[in-house]
Amino acid sequence: MSYKLNAETREEIGKNKAKKIRKENEIPAIIYERNRESIPVKIDGIEFMKVFREAGTSNLIDLSLENETTPVIIKSVQKDPIKGNVIHVDLQRLDMKEKIKVEVPIILHNRDKIKNQPSVLMQMIESLEIECLPGDMPEAIEIDVEDLDFNEPIKVKNLDIINNPNVRVITDHDMTICVLNRPTDYKEELEEETEGSEPELVKDEEK
Repeated sequence: MSYKLNAETREEIGKNKAKKIRKENEIPAIIYERNRESIPVKIDGIEFMKVFREAGTSNLIDLSLENETTPVIIKSVQKDPIKGNVIHVDLQRLDMKEKIKVEVPIILHNRDKIKNQPSVLMQMIESLEIECLPGDMPEAIEIDVEDLDFNEPIKVKNLDIINNPNVRVITDHDMTICVLNRPTDYKEELEEETEGSEPELVKDEEK
C-alpha cells in the first residue's frame, strides 16, 4: 500500500517558533539522511495522524516537498506527556539501494476464533527487528493463531520470513512470539511469579 504525506520547509527554528506552528494545527518535523544536513519541515497535523495510524513506523511514505517526492519512514514521534498529542516528528529519508534496520509490527489474526478453549493467548513480543532494502520491507508480520495448540509456542524461527533471502531477521530466532496456555497453567505461572514475595516486616525503631 502506498502512503503519501506533504511537507513544507520551515525557517522557524526554536521552542517558541515550534509552539506557533502547533497552534496552526501543524507539526514541526525534521528529515534526516545519512551524510547530508537535516531539513526542518512542518506537516499538517490531521494529515500526519491519518498516515501515522495506517503506516506506523515500518512502511514507506512518499513525502512531497518542494515539488519533489522522496521515500521516507517515520523514525520517531514525540508526544506531549500530559495531553498525548504529537508535538514533533523525525523522518528518515531512504536510499532505495541501501539497507535499513526497522521494527516491523507482529499482528496475531483470529484471536477470537481460537479452537482450543478455554485458553489464554499470551503474546511475548509486539515487533520484529529486521534489516533489508526499503523495497523489501514488509508492512507487518501476520500470524494466524486459530489452530494454535496448547504449549506449542510460535517462535521467531518458525516464521516464513526467516527463509526470505532478501531480509535479515535481527531478533533472536529462539525468542517466543506467542503461546497458548490453559487457564490453569496461566494461573500457576502467576502463582510462581508471586511466590516468595511476601512483604518485609519493618520494626519500629526504639525511641
